Amino acid sequence: MRNAAETIGRNTLAGIAELGLAAVLLLESLGWILAGGRRRQPVRLSAVLAQCMDIGLRALPIVTVLSFAIGAMVAIQGIHTLSIFGAESQVTLGIALSVTREFAPLITGILVAGRSGSALAARLGTMKINEEISALTVIGINPVRYLVAPSLLAMVMMVPLLTWYADLVALLGAGIYVSLELGISFTAYLGELRLYLDNHDILHGIGKSVLFGMLITLVGVVNGLGVTGGAEGVGRMTTRSVVHAISAIVITDMVFTFVMTR
Repeated sequence: MRNAAETIGRNTLAGIAELGLAAVLLLESLGWILAGGRRRQPVRLSAVLAQCMDIGLRALPIVTVLSFAIGAMVAIQGIHTLSIFGAESQVTLGIALSVTREFAPLITGILVAGRSGSALAARLGTMKINEEISALTVIGINPVRYLVAPSLLAMVMMVPLLTWYADLVALLGAGIYVSLELGISFTAYLGELRLYLDNHDILHGIGKSVLFGMLITLVGVVNGLGVTGGAEGVGRMTTRSVVHAISAIVITDMVFTFVMTR
């Protein structure tokens, strides 16, 4: 019992320390993004663009495939469920709200966490093992400005854009299936989307994606900086960063949805 209590206490304190580190990194990164120019040490535009390419453009193929599949899946399940009540004609309403408010931001966040969040953790972990982060400090380069701020800025920009793109692709996939299954024209389907959707629904999902981008970056950085034990430690913390990021995304999604629907 004593050993179990000590383990729980150590893990709790370690978790609190990681949350504190994440908060400090967030505030410091925002400080460099907003005031770096006045301090004559701006966040490098080239680094931000490179991260945008990796996070956004190179993720388009997998986002396209999975978003299209998710949209079609929502349409299939929606028609099947509503057919029990003879209300198949209302499937567009369910598709519009579920895709824009939940599925598109959630799937995009999970994809980016597994793809770019893990890569960020592995890169920082490798740099820490090779003492490259310490070398940056020695030569007078702030590691947060050089490594964290560009990733945070790129993530906050690209995850919402990917979510918006996922909205379009998922609604397209759903529309194609609805048109084939129910025999309505795609133009009629688009007309129903315009009737049911408003800016609030789209902004609801995009607002969540901004939070997801912050979480993915902070989780990846904290786990990357916590690497110990060589290459095995890099692999362990990379896996841990993916698990933590996805868990944080799902919990944040639940809380955000609860608060915004009150």
